[in-house]
Amino acid sequence: MPEAIVLLTFKKERGTCRMAEKDIAEKILEDYPDVFADIVNGLLFDGKTVIRPEELEDSKIQSAYRSEGNLHELERDVAKRWKKNDIRIACVGFENQTSPDPRMVLRVYGYDGAEYRAQCLKENAGNPPYPVLTLVLYFGYKQRWNQPRSLFEAMDVPDEFRPFITDMKINVFEIAWLTDEQISRFKSDFRIVADYFAQKRKTGMYTGTKDEIRHVQALLQLLFVMEKDDRFEQAYVEEKRKGGIRNMCDVIDHYLKIGEEKGVLIGFEKGRSEGELLGEAKTICAFYASGMSPEEIASRLKKDVAEVKAAIQKYSLT
Repeated sequence: MPEAIVLLTFKKERGTCRMAEKDIAEKILEDYPDVFADIVNGLLFDGKTVIRPEELEDSKIQSAYRSEGNLHELERDVAKRWKKNDIRIACVGFENQTSPDPRMVLRVYGYDGAEYRAQCLKENAGNPPYPVLTLVLYFGYKQRWNQPRSLFEAMDVPDEFRPFITDMKINVFEIAWLTDEQISRFKSDFRIVADYFAQKRKTGMYTGTKDEIRHVQALLQLLFVMEKDDRFEQAYVEEKRKGGIRNMCDVIDHYLKIGEEKGVLIGFEKGRSEGELLGEAKTICAFYASGMSPEEIASRLKKDVAEVKAAIQKYSLT
């Protein structure tokens, strides 16, 4: 059986400085072979190990198109070739979105078309053609994806033309709406990322897990630019000098230390020490991380529910 060469790619989206920061952060995390393979395996193969990190090799893919006399470059920043004898998945691209894009269908097929066009070049004449597939990873958690998922939804197509035009569809994965079972299929740091956005969607807050983070800086940088919360970056820089961060519980502990150092404590009452208040906040967060509701915590500690919620809001990565 001939060797199948599968090209998997990530696309860099041009735009504002903030978008560029997101692109860089996404690239850093997704460029790691274990994360790259895990995302594909988790979303396409229900967590089954079809693609292995050691089977991936880097590749740089560029293309261009001419518009109004000007030449424009299309570049997919992260490209990996996967060689496998039995399976040909072809070209798999990831589009990272934090907000729904009404023209996502057109964008996806523009980049997919560029990949197909590249296969027609003379330099690729000896290689077998392969299909192209793009997965849209939507990280928004305040609203569902509410924009077109197919060509016919994205534009008005005359009835007379519909029999002759293919209604191309895109694959949108709403990360924050993945089920707990689906999230558990991920084995890399992406499981922590998916769990973070799922928790924010469900409760508006996040409690850490003790799952070990392999690529600490890349993961915290991703959360930093996605959430615009510089405490993620501070946690890495400051804790690196003290042995480093191992999991997201360590990140929350760092948040508590920031509060302790700045005297920003929840529910400050006259006559109580800051140490007592900080210890109480830690207890509340620990109970919340174990799965207890704010109401259950308030009942157990004989506290006001509003005070418990305030402590969680302040110290549980909201």
